[in-house]
Amino acid sequence: MIKVLIADNHPIVRMGVTSVLEAANGFEVVETASTTSELFEKLEKVTPDVIMLEMDIPEINGIATLRKLKKENPDVKVLMYSGQSEDVYALSTIRAGAFGYLSKASDIDYIISAVRKVSEGNMFITNELAQRLAFDEGTQKPRRFFRKLSTREVEVLKLLASGKRNKDVAIGLNLNEKTVSTYKARLMKKLNVDNMVDLLQQAKALELY
Repeated sequence: MIKVLIADNHPIVRMGVTSVLEAANGFEVVETASTTSELFEKLEKVTPDVIMLEMDIPEINGIATLRKLKKENPDVKVLMYSGQSEDVYALSTIRAGAFGYLSKASDIDYIISAVRKVSEGNMFITNELAQRLAFDEGTQKPRRFFRKLSTREVEVLKLLASGKRNKDVAIGLNLNEKTVSTYKARLMKKLNVDNMVDLLQQAKALELY
């Protein structure tokens, strides 16, 4: 029996994913969580084989939560899932230690195969993502720019693009405001812009809106 913990702030999503998994053979949803603090509280009581973690779960950015999970529970297997673009976030999550990335736009069958594969210690990415990664990056402008950025820079840019202030970005990523300002300056240099308007236009090109 594969034990799964689902971390997502939308009750209907938790219910839906639970129904899909428990209707299949060999899965048991042992807990669900709606926030990161609740997630870590639940992990003191249960030891799931796989954690399904939504990228935009409240309180702490999804990738920051993933890093904390890997630090405190090095053997944990995390499957990230999100409605955000695979082009940007799949690589970020895998670099941060996820065993796979699942888009919410994927077919329901992918949930079952993804969780099963991750539980076995194998990586999971969709066929569509694998095909995109095989393209010549010189012909893919958004991914070419993305390759210039570190995982943390992508996180900062995403939060800035969503309208967050430096203070909010700092809280969300467990940084101080001075560090956020440093990242903002670095992003402007790497993306060859000199103001926030142009920086946000680049974020739009990277599909961060």
